[in-house]
Amino acid sequence: MILRSSPVIRVFSLALLLALPLRATTVALSDATIPQLQAAMQSGSLTAEKLTQLFLARIDAYEKSGPRLHALITVNPHALDDARALDAERKAGKVRGPLHGIPIVLKDIIDTADLPTTGGFYGLRDSIPPQDSEQAKRLRAAGCIILAKANLSEFASAGAVSTLGGIMKNPHALDRSPSGSSGGTGISIAAWLAVFGLGTDTGGSIRGPSSACGIVGLKPSYGLNGRGGIMPLALSLDTVGPMARSVTDVALALNVMAGPDPRDPATKVNEGKIPADYTAGLKLDALKGARLGLLRDFMKSDPAVDAVIESAVTMLRKQGATVVEVKMPRYVIGLNGDLYETIREAEFHPQIEDYLATLPRKDLPKKLSEIITMSEKVLLSEEGWEPNRARLETMKRSVKAGPLDAEPYLSAVNEGRKMIRDNLAALFAKEKLDAFITPTSGRPAGLLGREEGGAPPADGASAGRAGAASGATGAGAGAGGYTRLIDLSGWADLIVPAGVTSDPILPVALSFLGPPFSEPRLLSLGYAFEQAVPARINPAKTPALKDETITY
Repeated sequence: MILRSSPVIRVFSLALLLALPLRATTVALSDATIPQLQAAMQSGSLTAEKLTQLFLARIDAYEKSGPRLHALITVNPHALDDARALDAERKAGKVRGPLHGIPIVLKDIIDTADLPTTGGFYGLRDSIPPQDSEQAKRLRAAGCIILAKANLSEFASAGAVSTLGGIMKNPHALDRSPSGSSGGTGISIAAWLAVFGLGTDTGGSIRGPSSACGIVGLKPSYGLNGRGGIMPLALSLDTVGPMARSVTDVALALNVMAGPDPRDPATKVNEGKIPADYTAGLKLDALKGARLGLLRDFMKSDPAVDAVIESAVTMLRKQGATVVEVKMPRYVIGLNGDLYETIREAEFHPQIEDYLATLPRKDLPKKLSEIITMSEKVLLSEEGWEPNRARLETMKRSVKAGPLDAEPYLSAVNEGRKMIRDNLAALFAKEKLDAFITPTSGRPAGLLGREEGGAPPADGASAGRAGAASGATGAGAGAGGYTRLIDLSGWADLIVPAGVTSDPILPVALSFLGPPFSEPRLLSLGYAFEQAVPARINPAKTPALKDETITY
């Protein structure tokens, strides 16, 4: 289904197109950026239909057979029809913008009116929402092809497993976790099953998979991107952001995603704070003169990760950046974990029931208690559903949490978050920084098993109590590491591959953190780092198939 009504799509930077070579060039599908794909389609050497076929072939090879990554829940049966319709538009002289004909995946808590939105829960496997989410609407209108809905930690929390989608596997090492909760999106982009995808982040759920799978990701400022039609985990913290194989592609996705949403009051704060083009600042020399604050509080969990980060710091300095060491106040780190838990557990119960009430089918669960009962049955069932035991425990805690008009929730959501915001802002200003930097995860991807089916971690994004060996991010100081601090503060976080560990080879990522609506600066810094340190690697378990090259 191609939706034709759309919000205004901002101008695409001509600098990126002018930078493309004049002579025909061939690039691997794994490395092709959106500008390169558009140039190939403009030249006639590629069509949206052919590009979609290439990704469907990879889904057949690595998702439906081969390693069976469990990255996806639903593949769109009309994807090729959508691609052909977009090709016809291009042939007729209508190109919607730089995302015209680009196949993408959406985390399966993002509503689509023509595909089920399940949250990974088997009880919602037939749930078709009444309308597209704001983000699905915007991306379709920009010319994207929604290729599939991606697997996730069930209801966006706990281990990287869902009853409906199964245990997700990291394409770099099949015995390792891709992290949660946006694990299916992370796998899909790392293994090039699509050009880019959307994840959501409440406590680290874009950042964990981006780091573990070795891709670029953006946890945006709170209120930058509309969340209307997205299954909530905790609306005081939830964000939705792009995950891709390059900073350029993240910036192009953000051009379409950012803006007002009539269904999301939080987007009122973005008025006047969104640039015309997020690609405008993507320059090779952006690190020159930048001042970056290294947060060592979230290091010293794994020597191999620390070694990669030290090399990255050396490269940042060689590119002209000043890197200074800064220390987070200990009481802020100590406040982090419990504050996050208090907010998330209180909000999930009423907010998920508000979402369920919008679903048209009467036979679907409408109460959290019903979901818990159905989840408990899975533990005893032989029907083949994969249980997410950790998620069941967090749901039970949510039922017991107090109402939203009572303490301690009110003090947590108001005074607690303000304390974190004020401390971050004061430290940032004192050091006169352009960004904080820190390893996105203090450890590489952990072994499958403990997180996915064993003892419950704090949540699927940051395993503060269970430890980073579970495969979730959050190693370092304090429960949940730095990722929850950034969600609690509403700040932005850009994740960029920084290198790999050895034996086994696993990705390590560097995060660039900035105040609300600092995405243009973070993207410029991340782009310059990416170009100076081309650290992204293709997964060993999902190699190239025949004829996966793009000529432009």
